[in-house]
Amino acid sequence: MTTFAFVFPGQGAQSVGMLDAWGDHPAVLATLKEASDALNEDVGELIRQGPKEALALTTNTQPVMLVAAVAAYRAWRHEGGAQPAVVAGHSLGEYSALVASGVLTLAQAAPLVRFRAAAMQEAVPVGVGAMAAILGMPAAQVIAGCAEAQATFPFESKEVVEAVNFNDAAQTVIAGSKAAVDKACEVLKANGAKRAMLLSVSAPFHSSLMKPAADKLALKLADTVFGAGQIPLINNIDVTAETDAQRIRDALYRQAFGPVRWVECVQAIKARGILNVVECGPGKVLAGMTKRIDAEMTGWAVYDTASLNEVKGQMA
Repeated sequence: MTTFAFVFPGQGAQSVGMLDAWGDHPAVLATLKEASDALNEDVGELIRQGPKEALALTTNTQPVMLVAAVAAYRAWRHEGGAQPAVVAGHSLGEYSALVASGVLTLAQAAPLVRFRAAAMQEAVPVGVGAMAAILGMPAAQVIAGCAEAQATFPFESKEVVEAVNFNDAAQTVIAGSKAAVDKACEVLKANGAKRAMLLSVSAPFHSSLMKPAADKLALKLADTVFGAGQIPLINNIDVTAETDAQRIRDALYRQAFGPVRWVECVQAIKARGILNVVECGPGKVLAGMTKRIDAEMTGWAVYDTASLNEVKGQMA
């Protein structure tokens, strides 16, 4: 079988009924039951019925995206799909990758990501922070533009805007306080960005404003027992594959308020001689990014039975 990597999406691809296309697949049903037991609520009902506004709440979005991604991975393995050579996850998706690799069980990960989500929302109330996607501008110029925008505020104002998601060569996401993000969008468009698009999110994820949330998460991680991973996992914050439990904890802690270095993660996958990247879970965003990051690489997506069979055929 062709050597390939599996990657897992973060927030943004959730939708009501996103697991319906799997029907009554036993691996998907078992995953929903395990997560529901761990969270003491019917996760399947939340995904099937929503409403959309409920799924959009960070405290729900993070667990349901974890569950949807793990369900797709388990369906792949149940149907005879081979084990990937390496895994990675974008932002929240790193927790799905940890489950796939065997470092965490789903029963551990589901409550952990819900705790993470609640801590993030508490750290910055809705409306105080913001995120925006900057398109058509190299990352270095986005970083410089953020510094330019932040410098327009008095130091004591504590306004902050930072580059937080390096998604591909022409797409970088910024985050921080609402006023500073708005100013940065203005500056970056004036400096040549094709678009500066505010994102519909409830908190400035991966910015330094998430440090209080990360400190709470660190206490939770300290009590979490990590297993020995069966598959190398390239993390977001350092773009390294850690095996030591304490180093994994530290990377997850820093990831909460540090940037997602996705371009480098994909490059690290290629450096292992892997050219096929399979996105596992709702949507095809990471599959598209793969091709834009490196034209020699191919991005696939597994999100229902039909796509699973197609990808399995291609990887054979």
